[in-house]
Amino acid sequence: MHCCGFASTHWDICETENPPSTLDCLPPDEIPHLEGSPETVEKVPKMTTENTATSPYLIVGLGNPGRRFREDRHNIGFMVLDRILTRLDLTFSRSQQNALVADGKMDEHKVIFAKPQTFMNNVGKAVAPLLRYYRIPLKNLLVIFDDLDLPLGTIRIRPQGGSGGHRGMQSILRYLGLENFPRMRLGIGRPPGQMDPAAYVLQSFSKNEMDIVHIILEKAMDSIEVYIRDGIEAAMTRFNTNSQNE
Repeated sequence: MHCCGFASTHWDICETENPPSTLDCLPPDEIPHLEGSPETVEKVPKMTTENTATSPYLIVGLGNPGRRFREDRHNIGFMVLDRILTRLDLTFSRSQQNALVADGKMDEHKVIFAKPQTFMNNVGKAVAPLLRYYRIPLKNLLVIFDDLDLPLGTIRIRPQGGSGGHRGMQSILRYLGLENFPRMRLGIGRPPGQMDPAAYVLQSFSKNEMDIVHIILEKAMDSIEVYIRDGIEAAMTRFNTNSQNE
């Protein structure tokens, strides 16, 4: 069954086979402090805000795990990671810290790709321990997620900022306690008419929309490569556009 939370004009969906009273479907301020919560993640090495030439990168795509959500608009962050692993001839080889993880290299930099398996409300439970375990500086963390308030085909890359009302980002900010890390928002557009946003994001893209989605996924992958090779400012200058045609 579904449970949905709304913040401002944004939304989140979490899915579980258990009743909605389970942790994954609780609002963030009601989740008990269990293992892996902000009070206990400090057991792993503390993260650093400083960068070094040898530090790895952590690229995180947000989405809901499971076959039933694979093609949902909500899962465009997962789609980017699946595509770029295919481009790099990699696979998600293991489960670590509540995420599917793959290791690779881009421009001679070690890169860790991760798809949290906790559902949106609790993705910080996967991101924070990975960041600390690999001692990754915040500027080397890139989180990729969907945005209802951006038109389909739009990319917005920023070096830092708030959650924008996105529950997945709220979870990451809550677990990290910091917001000065890069993020990539991919526009999925607003639902038509009076359609419930929660229903809209659980639908697959239409055939016409998929033409745009294929283009924007390619650009998202290219932007990751530029970000790692040339830095966040270069990626912003090249890929922050108003539509897939720009």
